Formats: sequence, structure tokens, C-alpha cells
Amino acid sequence: MFWLFWYSEAMISWRPTIFLAIVAGIRKGEVQKMQKYEIITDQNDEHYGHIKALTDFGDVKKGDIGGKIDNYDNLSQEGDCWVCRNAQVRGNAKVYGNAEVSGNAKVYENAEVYDNARVFGEAKVYGEAKVYGKAKAYDNAWVGGDTKVYDNAEVYDNVWVYDSTKVYGNAEVYGYARVYGDAKVYDYAKVYDFAKVYDNACVREDAKVYGDAEVYDNAWVYGKARVYDYAEVYEDAEVYGNAKVYDDYEVYGDARVNGDAEEWS
Repeated sequence: MFWLFWYSEAMISWRPTIFLAIVAGIRKGEVQKMQKYEIITDQNDEHYGHIKALTDFGDVKKGDIGGKIDNYDNLSQEGDCWVCRNAQVRGNAKVYGNAEVSGNAKVYENAEVYDNARVFGEAKVYGEAKVYGKAKAYDNAWVGGDTKVYDNAEVYDNVWVYDSTKVYGNAEVYGYARVYGDAKVYDYAKVYDFAKVYDNACVREDAKVYGDAEVYDNAWVYGKARVYDYAEVYEDAEVYGNAKVYDDYEVYGDARVNGDAEEWS
């Protein structure tokens, strides 16, 4: 009887340990199951510092070698997000959702790329910038500051988009254009060539700003308006409808240029 009593106490005392061991084993298995990639830490491996896929997901196959990241916070273990071979995600930057960073692109500092966004080519996304939705940043584009590029917007070629700019909708910024300050480019608007849009300016709908034109202060260009050559629209001016402003003409103050008007010098 004494032996049976001792055995029962032993079983009781062991049960919590066994239970915890089982739970720990399950949790460990869950963590392993969740991992879709690992960082190669073997310094003798030719891919040292790169990531390696541990399972198939999206277009990635088990064993594929990806780009370089600083830590596991840079790239989510969930979704189909991936950093491709020569791309880099550094600092506190994050890539998640189904986003992809490829080519020689770099995402760093506190930037985020997520949803179904794509960053590729030689593009740089940095600062507090965010690229998301189905947006794309590519070629030699620089996206920085607190900029947000989202929806189906695209920034490419050699553009610089920075400060607190927003580019969204189906807008495009390309060529050597610069968009900065608190400027907004959205809807189907296009800013390209060497054009500049900055301060609190807004270019929207089907408007186009190109050549060496500048839109700044609190100016708006919208509708199907065109501002190009060396033209400038600034202060609280608005150019809209089918209006065209070109050569080195300036529209400023509270001026309104609309309809089929053409302003040139």
C-alpha cells in the first residue's frame, strides 16, 4: 500500500511536468511550422547573411535564396512577402503582406512596404516612407521622408518623392520629376520630365505637369489641364478644365484658368 501511495504521488508530481513538456513541444512545432524562411548565419556559406526559403509559398520555392535582411523583424513570416536575391531590407524597415522587394532595391531606416506593393530595380525606400496597396516604386526612384505611395500609383525612372508627399490612385511620377513638401498627386494625374510639385500643391484627376514646369504653394492643377515648358502655377491659383499653361507663363494669386484657355508668353 505504501508503494502504491508513493507511486500515486509521484505520478501526480510528474503530471504537470509532462503536460508542460507536451505543450512546449506543440508550441515549438507551431513556431517551426510558421517559419517560411531563415537567415543564413553560417559564415562559411557563400550565401551568408541572405535569407533561405524553408517552404513553398507564392512564387518562392523551398530552398530559394533571397536577399539580405538585418533581422527577422524586417520580413514577416506570414503572407507571401519576399525579399529577392540582390535586394536588401535594413534597419527597422518592414516588408509584409504579399509585398516583394527585388532587383537591387533597398528598403531601410523605418520604411514599410506591404500589401501587394512592389519595389524593384535600383529603387530606394527609406525614412518613414510607406509603399502599399498595389503601388510600385522602381528604376532609380527614391521614396523617402514620410511619403506615402499607395493604391495603384507608380513612381519610377529617376524621380525623388520625399517629405510628406502622397502619390495615390492611378497617378504616375516619372522622368526626373520631384514631388516634395506636403504635395499630393493622385487620381490619374502625371508629373514627369523635370517638373516639380511641392509645398501644399495638388495635381489630380487627368492633369499633367511636365517639362520644367513648377506647381507650388497652395496651387491646384486638375481636370485635363496641362502645365508644361517653364510655366509656374503658385500661391492660390488653379488651372483646370482643358486649360494649358506653357512657355514661361506664370499663374498666381487667386487666378483661375479654366475651360479651353491657353496661357503662354
